[in-house]
Amino acid sequence: MAPGRPVRAEHATSPVLAPRLGHWVSAKIAVCGVFVAANFMAIMDTTIVNVSLPAIGRDFGVDPSGLSSVNVGYLVALAVFIPVSGWLGNRFGTRRTALTALLLFTGASGLCATAGTIEALTAYRVLQGVGGGLLAPVGMTMMLRAFPVAERLRAQQYVMLPTAVAPALGPVLGGWLVDAASWHWVFLVNLPVGVLALLFGLGTLPDFPGPGSPRFDVPGFVLAGGGLAAVLYALTTAPDRGWGSGAVLGPLAGGVVFLTVLVPWELRARHPMIDLRVVEDQLFRTTQLVLLPTGAAFMGVLYLYPQFLHTVRGYDALHSGMATSPEALGMLTASQIVPRLHDRVGPRRLMVAGGAGAALIIVGLAVLTAGSHPLALYPAMYLLGMSVGLLFASAQNAAFVTMPTPRTADATTLLNMQRQTAGAFGVALAGTLAASLAEPTGGDGAFPYRVAFPVLAALCAGASLLALRVSDRRVQEAYAKADEPADDTPGARSERAAGP
Repeated sequence: MAPGRPVRAEHATSPVLAPRLGHWVSAKIAVCGVFVAANFMAIMDTTIVNVSLPAIGRDFGVDPSGLSSVNVGYLVALAVFIPVSGWLGNRFGTRRTALTALLLFTGASGLCATAGTIEALTAYRVLQGVGGGLLAPVGMTMMLRAFPVAERLRAQQYVMLPTAVAPALGPVLGGWLVDAASWHWVFLVNLPVGVLALLFGLGTLPDFPGPGSPRFDVPGFVLAGGGLAAVLYALTTAPDRGWGSGAVLGPLAGGVVFLTVLVPWELRARHPMIDLRVVEDQLFRTTQLVLLPTGAAFMGVLYLYPQFLHTVRGYDALHSGMATSPEALGMLTASQIVPRLHDRVGPRRLMVAGGAGAALIIVGLAVLTAGSHPLALYPAMYLLGMSVGLLFASAQNAAFVTMPTPRTADATTLLNMQRQTAGAFGVALAGTLAASLAEPTGGDGAFPYRVAFPVLAALCAGASLLALRVSDRRVQEAYAKADEPADDTPGARSERAAGP
């Protein structure tokens, strides 16, 4: 069945449209518009702020070591509120949760631009992290409920936009804003996007009621939020403080213990914060194992590559960002290719090819560090983006084709926890390798990158091997089942509402 083939009306989710513009704007357009805008802001914020930190330090008279709180505060808040996003969406509705998160993120961005001290900026970044932690999981839940199984690959063409463009645009836009105006504009740039998305969402965004969450799981919240926050904090600070530092090992060990205890607690809890039984779905479990090393490698390259251009090739921040931007075009190309190849090739082959292609290209980057012409780097980054895009688009679609609708909130929560952990681990690994392999005076400075890139390539190769476990047959069966007439008897409706 072609991904773009229309689905019978009885299989589509039936959201309650918002009043006013909701009568003229479809649920799919409304969800896509708000989700893409919100996710774009949240993803770009993680890269654009880094460029402005030196200017912030000069303005406030703070040395580089004192600036870590600006990012750490945001990251910790993000980690704490990702696990609770599913519960909030089920309890208060996805519409209300998404709009509140968007309001928090946009309002906090404006407050960050007005901060007069480093302490105030850190506090506002924490508030921004609360909104950011809710935006992606709730938005993804709404996308899954708005689009039937057979139409999700078409939706990927829009969903991939922030994932592809935002990481590459952040450093370029941030460098230009800091040089042309001031660091305040790094935060003010979020306001027009956020305000427009909020106004559009207020008039059009539908609500997708969940199964309800009558009781808040306090131990689950502490274990999930605290564990993820501690692990991300450790991974973020490890390259600077060293893996043997107590400030790294303590939070890392504590976070791992919390997350380990979380599993038996949530499986026994009557009203769990996150229903971990979603990992019983073989496709979801396998695709998450594939996405973890791929996400780590990709974020590691996006961290390491501009650093190589800056320290070895002498590029400034603006030109380093521009040289990285072809990866965004590659990912956008992949988002157009996957829907056309999905049925003929199958998600498993696309994922295997994407992982293997990314591994080869990252190894190629290590070779290209040896004095190659700068123009040779541009097609390499384009091909890397296309390879990773093939894997991401195929894996994210396969992850949810067999997932019952009532469990999508829990599944998207786990996916975003995995994504944040993978990204932090990839950057930590890349940063640690670059720092520990620093050459003595007199070298060309490229040696750390010639070693680090192959290590990241090995992660992609491992992901390619894991992708061999993805079942094309189960994906095809899910598409076929979505095209079958639904049993609309009261008993069948009750079973669908309850899930398996």
